[in-house]
Amino acid sequence: MKLRWVVFLFVLLAGCSSKQDYRNPPWNAEAPVKRAMQWMPISEKAGAAWGVSPRLITAIIAVESGGNPELVSKSNAVGLMQLKASTAGREVYRYMGWKGQPSTSELKNPERNISMGTAYLSILEHGVLAGIKDPEVMQYALVVSYVNGAGALLRTFSSDRKDAIDEINDLDADEFFEHVVKNHPAPQAPRYIWKVQQAMDAM
Repeated sequence: MKLRWVVFLFVLLAGCSSKQDYRNPPWNAEAPVKRAMQWMPISEKAGAAWGVSPRLITAIIAVESGGNPELVSKSNAVGLMQLKASTAGREVYRYMGWKGQPSTSELKNPERNISMGTAYLSILEHGVLAGIKDPEVMQYALVVSYVNGAGALLRTFSSDRKDAIDEINDLDADEFFEHVVKNHPAPQAPRYIWKVQQAMDAM
């Protein structure tokens, strides 16, 4: 019986520590950022069209695909910004007034992929995340929402969107990040913020 409790405690502590230690394993941003930078002309064009920072776009490319436009994940996320046709792709199509969703070959096209990924960031910023005042907090919220969905983030504050935004506006960037570390259901959420920041710092 004693051994069972020791094992339970070990598993519990291991679970807690893995959620807290978002920097493990370490990640060297230099090589993926260098590969992602080759797409900067497209990122700048898309960023200007949608009002999104080209540095943020390039950092997401570095983290998501390491600059590889042909990459397809196990969950069927495609291309440079690792877009899923059935979620982000469909959302962008709907926003543009188009029917259906993008094809895999469309998402493997660097210009189309970056354009749609950037559009999706803009849709998040001016839609469900609208009202977040601090630009750095908005960037963190965008990054988490891009990878794990805006709903999952907002529900860690409140089931009511307006109340959630109000609570977010009470936090500075460090406090917001700590909230994500402690409360987000996806353990990779704080690591994703950290990696994108590492990528931006490496540019």
